[in-house]
Amino acid sequence: MSLKQDKAVELKQRTGDAHYNCCQAVACVFSEETGIDEITLRKLGAGFGLGMGCTEATCGALCGAQMILGLMKYNGKPIRQNAAELYKKFESKCGATICKVIKGSNESKKILCSCDDCVRNAVEIVESEII
Repeated sequence: MSLKQDKAVELKQRTGDAHYNCCQAVACVFSEETGIDEITLRKLGAGFGLGMGCTEATCGALCGAQMILGLMKYNGKPIRQNAAELYKKFESKCGATICKVIKGSNESKKILCSCDDCVRNAVEIVESEII
């Protein structure tokens, strides 16, 4: 496990005002690589908690990974292929891309991956894509 994965999970596990959602935890550990301060990355990821906008839709960790991929790979051309590959890798590691399915809060009630592991997996995938 990388230091970034550990740091992202630590951010996710904080409580109170210091708490980061899954998207923020993933995005913020790449502050140095993106050249964007952690406060700005945290603000950008604020609406992606509990599955994009608290709807239990697309996993926030995946959203954060895609945001960082765009910041690191975009050079004026679309990054659709890179984004699709990241999506597929995340789905393979976590079992799904939809928050409520991953957490087992859908009809199946089967937990596919913990939020901490989704954060770890998203950071690992980004690291493999950009570093």
